[in-house]
Amino acid sequence: MMVRRGLSAWLPRMVVLLVVLCSAVSVLYMLACTPKGIDEQLAFPRANSPTGKEGYQAILQEREEQHRNYINSLKKQIAQLKDELQERSEQLKSLQDHYTDSLGPGLERSNPEKTPADLLEFLRSQIDRAEVHAGAKLPTEYAAVPFESFTLQKVYQLETGLTRHPEEKPVRKDKRDELAEAIELALETLNSPDSDSNANHHMYSASDFIEGMYRTEKDKGTLYELTFKGDRPHKFRRIVLFRPFGPIMKVKNENLNMANTLINIVVPLAKRASKFRQFMQNFREMGIEQDGRIHLTVVYFGKEQMNEVKAILENTSRSANFKNFTFIQLNEEFSRGKGLDIGARIWKGNNVVLFFCDVDIYFTAEFLNTCRLNTQPGKKVFYPVLFSQYNPGIIYGHHGSIPPLEQQLVIKKDTGFWRDFGFGMTCQYRSDFINIGGFDLDIKGWGGEDVHLYRKYLHSNLIVVRTPVRGLFHLWHEKRCLDELTPEQYKMCMQSKAMNEASHGQLGMLVFRHEIEAHLRKQKTSSKKT
Repeated sequence: MMVRRGLSAWLPRMVVLLVVLCSAVSVLYMLACTPKGIDEQLAFPRANSPTGKEGYQAILQEREEQHRNYINSLKKQIAQLKDELQERSEQLKSLQDHYTDSLGPGLERSNPEKTPADLLEFLRSQIDRAEVHAGAKLPTEYAAVPFESFTLQKVYQLETGLTRHPEEKPVRKDKRDELAEAIELALETLNSPDSDSNANHHMYSASDFIEGMYRTEKDKGTLYELTFKGDRPHKFRRIVLFRPFGPIMKVKNENLNMANTLINIVVPLAKRASKFRQFMQNFREMGIEQDGRIHLTVVYFGKEQMNEVKAILENTSRSANFKNFTFIQLNEEFSRGKGLDIGARIWKGNNVVLFFCDVDIYFTAEFLNTCRLNTQPGKKVFYPVLFSQYNPGIIYGHHGSIPPLEQQLVIKKDTGFWRDFGFGMTCQYRSDFINIGGFDLDIKGWGGEDVHLYRKYLHSNLIVVRTPVRGLFHLWHEKRCLDELTPEQYKMCMQSKAMNEASHGQLGMLVFRHEIEAHLRKQKTSSKKT
């Protein structure tokens, strides 16, 4: 609609401009071809000027030269006007082509006047394509698109999202507005004079709404079925609405060159030398050998195991001929937020992409390019959802041996889960991090600082790109719940530990292990008897 309104506003202006340009060409042509007045052409010679035939010939020759110069000047102006007219015509044609192209291949492009009608016809055809009036033959139960239900207060959903609530008040504004709009339109339909021949028909309100269902077919639209109380017991009114999706529109066609885009990986660390050795193996293979456009900043807290960590870093530097690293040592209590903040601010080069990382993270070279492609200074920051690995000892315990790390990093429901509640791994340009104010340095230890930074970006005008990525993994490590925790904190810690240990089914197998073993013994006994 916005594109059509913009085009409607442009067309009259372009037509007026074309008329003015044509008029100007005509006027200039008339001026050029109109003969001069007699007095101008044969003016009497002034004093001290030639007289007689020679004088008039000289005057005529002078006038002819002036006229010739004037004609040449007009020709140049006419040529310039023609060029401008051609340019304006091409701009208008380009604008029309862009508009018709954006409406998709299914619509008529030859006649712009038909476009609104064709668009309306396309939107109506979406109803016939969707499962509104009749069902569609589906190959398996996995192809079915389920409904989700809602009342005035709650939504009952299969896709629970970040909240994990099967029932909730819609948190996202777009979802609240969508369902409120559907109820409002249903009430307008019920209360419309055309909806009932009886002039004294019942006036419906939101309190008459019982429940609704909706489902979305991503390529067609959203179907809503809303049920209201009738005007008598056991009577109901059902309103069926459909929000059709329009044709896909072209927005951008960009060439992106990431050849010189450097990533500075900032890692805060305290102790954990063995984990750092594993991290550096991954960093060398993916960052140094495959990518090559990378810098590493390690911010180390304390002195315990520091020499071991520095030795690992220096050995990698020598063996891989890698000099793009910075090691910062702080004699204070560990603070992840402070470590990342110092690592970001100490950079003195040009604006650089910052990848805030932890030592128990595994990344691929493809992820580093994904990090580059989804960040833009002053425009976009990237918050990938990483895949969190379950305990390999539980996943592969029945196999007898745990496979190498690279073979463990597969994205399946029995090997891990999308860590959509974590916001610690993020990519952004240093300028955006500085402008947003960096981390809250009052937060100590682990946790909290990442959510605080994430919310600051959400409250800004920057685009926050949040998506699962296939090349970023959180490696499993044992989670310890300290005795100093309160009973409630200890319970929450154990719940978190259970979620990180294994899938629901795998934990169930552990709980019922004795029953399973007893069943196997009975099976062996019965087979021996037979």
